[in-house]
Amino acid sequence: QVQLVESGGGSVQTGGSLRVSCEASGYLVRNNCMAWFRQAPGKKREGVARIDVDGRINYADSVKGRFTISKDNAKNTLYLQMNNLKPEDTAMYYCAGLATAYCFTFDGNLYKYWGQGTQVTVSS
Repeated sequence: QVQLVESGGGSVQTGGSLRVSCEASGYLVRNNCMAWFRQAPGKKREGVARIDVDGRINYADSVKGRFTISKDNAKNTLYLQMNNLKPEDTAMYYCAGLATAYCFTFDGNLYKYWGQGTQVTVSS
């Protein structure tokens, strides 16, 4: 049974930093495209960052230069380091697995596995 469990969310002020983690079980991070999505109340789900088995990375324009996606294959864990946070980054953050080696989309409907989410709140 595949499980993706996020942790590390919280509340910070504008300009602060947070790192969220996603620990996988029953599923190998090293063999699959992994991504972070977010969804704010009343807004559509948005792809934030994705990383494939070769380490190729894509970011949403809104987070480029501020967020860094990474993974630790030995710990089977995906990370998202978020710096210089802004109030508009406030959302529930989800990790997701595409169940293929290479990433080609931020279409969340194509991602097979999802975590339960972790809340990130940025106050001004």
